[in-house]
Amino acid sequence: MTPHHDPQHPKPSRRAVLGSAAVAAFAVAADAGTARAEGHRPAWPTEFPLPDGWLPEGIAIGRAPYAYMGSRADGAILRTDLRTGKGEVLHEGAPGRVAIGLKAGHDGLLYVAGGGEGTARVVDARTGALRATHRLGDAAAPFINDVVLFRDRAWFTDSRAAVLYGVPRGHGGRVRALPLGGDWEQLPDVINANGIVSTPDGHEVIVVKSTPGELHRVSLRTGRTTRIALSGAENVVNGDGLVRVGRALYVVQNRSNMVTVFELDARATTATLRRTITDPRFDVPATAARFRDRLYLVNARFTSPQTPETTFTAVAVPLGPVHRSQPLRGGRPAYSSGWGRVSR
Repeated sequence: MTPHHDPQHPKPSRRAVLGSAAVAAFAVAADAGTARAEGHRPAWPTEFPLPDGWLPEGIAIGRAPYAYMGSRADGAILRTDLRTGKGEVLHEGAPGRVAIGLKAGHDGLLYVAGGGEGTARVVDARTGALRATHRLGDAAAPFINDVVLFRDRAWFTDSRAAVLYGVPRGHGGRVRALPLGGDWEQLPDVINANGIVSTPDGHEVIVVKSTPGELHRVSLRTGRTTRIALSGAENVVNGDGLVRVGRALYVVQNRSNMVTVFELDARATTATLRRTITDPRFDVPATAARFRDRLYLVNARFTSPQTPETTFTAVAVPLGPVHRSQPLRGGRPAYSSGWGRVSR
């Protein structure tokens, strides 16, 4: 994900983007774009619009068929019904706020990365109420980018510092700063740590380093990182959001307009390229989330003007085959989309 104050993406005025007229307009458009019926059951749409000027980047989907998409313009969160493509603003934004990566927990809460604010916010997924705001670290210019959920903590990446932040889930506890060591080399003036998921065993995390395009396994006990060897690909440059289903790792490469699908070995030391997903509807997709046999992506359109009039969409593509050890059964396998166990 890209910092929202990147000179290529100036922050626009929200004006009436979040007004009722805008919400009604994109809901009507979603109705018009719904796919044809398959037999007696209407097909779920594979593309739906977001409000003009939304500036999306993160997307999260929980157990129910609802997608939550944050706004880089003011931190608002949109909730869209995947069955119809209709959406509504769940959490109102405010000047100076942003919403980058986010995850939906089984506890009914959304965990939201606050980008340059240097915060992690916790939002009620049903009511949109703000439950908590955590200040992460003391860096002069942080960029809190993405998040993965473990049972005890939500772990956030910071693209401008070699550190992960563990925010306690539930009552009590303090934010834990975990410095990154081992193979990690922090580079100046570029996006470093970006998307994050748990390893297949649910004990550690995998972080994509957007520049120069590396995957790293990180111990949540020590912060030691080990670069994952790539087979079949030189790098994952422009790597942004990550989704893991069993040992299949989906890497969204935003400006490359593709998703690369790797098979991890049992210890997540090697990632072997199995296939690449492209689609003419991709327009710099930033992140992805899985529901059933689909992968949903938001088009951030980083290479287009970022204005209140700019249009945005989310699209769905088939998930495709996953590793044989984690078959699809209509729901999601244990720890499928990057969930972890208890971190230490």
